[in-house]
Amino acid sequence: MTTGLNRRNVLGGATAAAIGLPVLAACGSDEPDSATDPTSSTPSGSERPTTGDGAESGAAALAATGDIPVGGCAVFSEHKIVVTQPTEGDFKAFTSVCTHQGCTVSASTDGVIPCGCHGSEFSIEDGSVLQGPATSPLSEVEISVDGDTITLA
Repeated sequence: MTTGLNRRNVLGGATAAAIGLPVLAACGSDEPDSATDPTSSTPSGSERPTTGDGAESGAAALAATGDIPVGGCAVFSEHKIVVTQPTEGDFKAFTSVCTHQGCTVSASTDGVIPCGCHGSEFSIEDGSVLQGPATSPLSEVEISVDGDTITLA
């Protein structure tokens, strides 16, 4: 009995490889690996906003007070901050990263901070969850208002 390679064995091995590799590839995930994804190693709400220049705090000008609608909010993605104006002249800021799965929240004029990914809504008053699936509030960020300029505190 010989055990050399013959046409039948070669074609059988090639067929198995041609079928097996795509099946194995389909078993993978398009999601980033949690070991290399910085937003998955800590709760999203605990991420610290940045000034955009590599520093974690400082007096970075965010916006003019007129840019923030009364009863709404504006998002500053480069700083990971959402600034709200619940009532005329009262400005608050929170992290703009949804605590559900790390999406960036959206600007709004209807009294809530909405997350377009899965429908969570947060209070413009205190960042608390108004509607899930998020269960944790947005973290407050200190800002200061000087005249008509809003800056990071």
